[in-house]
Amino acid sequence: SRYGPATNGEGVEMTKLFRVLLPAVVLAAALALVATSGGAPGKPKPCHHNCPPPPPPPPSADCGTRTGPPATYAHVIWIWMENHSYSEIIGSSAAPYINSLASGCGLATNYTAVTHPSLPNYIAATSGDTWGIADDNPPSSHPLAVNSIFQQAGSAGSYEESMPSNCALTSSGTYAVKHNPEAYYTNIRTACGIDNVPMGTTSSGAFATALSNGTLPKFTFVTPNLCSDMHDCSVQTGDAWLQGWVPKIIASPSYQAGNTVVFITWDEDDSSSGNHIPLIVVSPYTAAGTRSGTAFTHYSLLRTTEQLLGITSFLGNAAAASSMRAAFGL
Repeated sequence: SRYGPATNGEGVEMTKLFRVLLPAVVLAAALALVATSGGAPGKPKPCHHNCPPPPPPPPSADCGTRTGPPATYAHVIWIWMENHSYSEIIGSSAAPYINSLASGCGLATNYTAVTHPSLPNYIAATSGDTWGIADDNPPSSHPLAVNSIFQQAGSAGSYEESMPSNCALTSSGTYAVKHNPEAYYTNIRTACGIDNVPMGTTSSGAFATALSNGTLPKFTFVTPNLCSDMHDCSVQTGDAWLQGWVPKIIASPSYQAGNTVVFITWDEDDSSSGNHIPLIVVSPYTAAGTRSGTAFTHYSLLRTTEQLLGITSFLGNAAAASSMRAAFGL
């Protein structure tokens, strides 16, 4: 009967139909589960709201790639950040890129600035003495007719972010002349008007061009503006700024040739930690994870730079300072 109990033949046919349809039903259910879970089984579901912070970038693979450092280097680059202590940077989740450099290259764990405030640290590091400066006044208040690394190096350049014109002797906007030490040395004022230039951006301008063309001077001083250097803006801002620039330095012909060293440090702390600040060493000869607990200062940075550039007479307090060359495989 059409509506009565199934006959034996009809039961056999229904069993066959069930066996045919069951695998298709199971497959469709599995596909639906994958679609609703956001991907293949075992893959985490994409996060769109209240997500955890991203992991830090992997450690740099551009340090410790060479052995047998040269007796002298063609280029030394300093990048100076602002007003943060060692503990506010190293190990901070706000500075993932900086910490990737610290772990992937070299880190001085017992490095201190010379004094407070900013300016005398910049002058001490570049000339070997503070010359009695104890304020942040402009070059008109502190004309210095003394020797400096800018003169010693033979060729030097300063790349100043947001500076309105070459060798600007007064502050303007986010450019602070107190962070531009070359502007204070009156005996190189003519050279300053030529080689102390607005930095530009990562895509165009003086520093990007010098990097891409392999035309860096022997000694380079890089000054971020008051936001990028963490003086007025956050640690995250400074970390992102360094992440924008340092890979370009590493990718440059000069660095890839194995004759360039980069030092990243802070001028001073925020008066909270005895002027204990980070110093990071980026070079092809510095093995990843290198750390030194030797007591170093800005005078050590000057002495080390003089040595790397083949300069045998050390300025002022650099003569008695500890060199960082051996500690970081330079």
